[in-house]
Amino acid sequence: MHYENVHELEKRLEYDFNQPSLLMQALTHKSFANENRLGMAGHNERLEFLGDTVLDFLISDFIMKLCPTSPEGELSKLRAVVVSESSLSKVAQRLGIGGYLFLGKGEELTHGREKPSLLANAMEAIIAAIYLDSGLDEAYRFIRNNFEKDIKDMVSGGLVFDYKTELQEACQGKFGELPKYTVINESGPDHQKVFEVKIEAGGRVLGNGSGRSKKEAEQHAAQAALTFFK
Repeated sequence: MHYENVHELEKRLEYDFNQPSLLMQALTHKSFANENRLGMAGHNERLEFLGDTVLDFLISDFIMKLCPTSPEGELSKLRAVVVSESSLSKVAQRLGIGGYLFLGKGEELTHGREKPSLLANAMEAIIAAIYLDSGLDEAYRFIRNNFEKDIKDMVSGGLVFDYKTELQEACQGKFGELPKYTVINESGPDHQKVFEVKIEAGGRVLGNGSGRSKKEAEQHAAQAALTFFK
């Protein structure tokens, strides 16, 4: 990418850099910097280091507001998923970051533009670049715009906290058996179905839950059932 392409990427990011050189650095992989003798300041590893910290802080703030009743353990699990390589690379792919990276010849040959690790690192570097360019408020806005939907989907589906595994362990410990999940109702048209699930163990119903899929309904039911053990 050259400077004339910066505006194209800025439109994707929905952020205009005061210092476009920061964006260029965020997109420069070490392999490219080495081949072109740019030195340590010419690639994105230092920005990646800073971006990791900025992301952790702002995601922590965001999920505390989003989940006001969740205990520290659940917040930590959620944050770990959000800042994981898989999550970051997913956001980077959505923004088309791979097509703008500066890569060395070796990384080009091994499809570096598609590697989750390179995309995740570039994502962290871009967050740091925005922070250095405009401060925490703009970095927070960027993170909210690009991560909020994924985070809400994770929370609503119970996909982060994995209540089913926790319930399984609790039932085995107290009842010596696994919980039984039963779909007790389906409603709505095919494209907007809502499932209701009940959970039984130890000769009693422990909880009910509903969701847009059986998996989501089971997670919600498991979450409700866990209150029996507390």
